[in-house]
Amino acid sequence: MPYHKNKQQAFQAAQQSMEDVEEQYDVIDKHASTYGQQLNHLSQEIAETYEQIQNALEVASEHQKEQLLKFQTDLDAITHQVQSENKK
Repeated sequence: MPYHKNKQQAFQAAQQSMEDVEEQYDVIDKHASTYGQQLNHLSQEIAETYEQIQNALEVASEHQKEQLLKFQTDLDAITHQVQSENKK
């Protein structure tokens, strides 16, 4: 993903990436034969989202930083849940 210097573009890219992760996480089916592929794709999306958030934090306004840090916390929670499910 290209690095966005514009505050609004960077924030929107991180926001969209976060929405994509949440959507993918919601549709994962543990019982599907493609579960491993779904997890792999989700992991890639999570990594890209962390990168988008970090890029956006570099140029974000204070209000945007608060929201980006919330995205990061939410992403951490999703990551933890996925890891917990894999240990079962």
